[in-house]
Amino acid sequence: MNAQTERLELAGPAGRVQVLRDQPEGPPRGVAVIAHPHPLFGGTMDNKVVQTLARAFVQCGWTALRFNFRGVGTSEGTHDEGRGEALDLQALVRDLAPQGPIALAGFSFGAFVTAQALQALWSEREVRALVLVGTAASRFAVAPLPPESHDRALVIHGEKDETVPLAAVLDWARPQSLPVTVVPGVEHFFHGQLPLLKNLVVRHLRALG
Repeated sequence: MNAQTERLELAGPAGRVQVLRDQPEGPPRGVAVIAHPHPLFGGTMDNKVVQTLARAFVQCGWTALRFNFRGVGTSEGTHDEGRGEALDLQALVRDLAPQGPIALAGFSFGAFVTAQALQALWSEREVRALVLVGTAASRFAVAPLPPESHDRALVIHGEKDETVPLAAVLDWARPQSLPVTVVPGVEHFFHGQLPLLKNLVVRHLRALG
């Protein structure tokens, strides 16, 4: 992302996990972990939406961690349909953010994995912010969010998302009375609207304080 991006490796449940870490200016508010799109369809931690999420968190004073799921880049292991990937995310939190506030964010398949990991982490850690973009609700059984997390959650979806229809995300959110921020005219990868996406996330994080 920038000259200060650190390249790290840690031992995950399936072997080596490849990680990038970006630091804000000054003492960080906490650590944000950002999950990438589906690895079998080219998703990596270098995805532009994932990078945009990382920039938003860094701008708001968070350390941002991006990582490659098992079987992507130099991360070891094989794709596990979200189960092992959620364990990888939890291992990252345990090893690189062992204390203090955390934030979780994910895009597409990464939003599905993040929702799974949140269920495990919610009772253990202070999860101060949650951001889900292009939540893959039409393709996976996305876990409901803990009701207490709703005030800290931002769910963003493009009106014209051709990969995950908006209706599927609304069907997921409706039983939870969970608001969804819909960006008019935008498709799955937010082409041409990444600055808007970043601004929405920054606004959410600043509102949380």
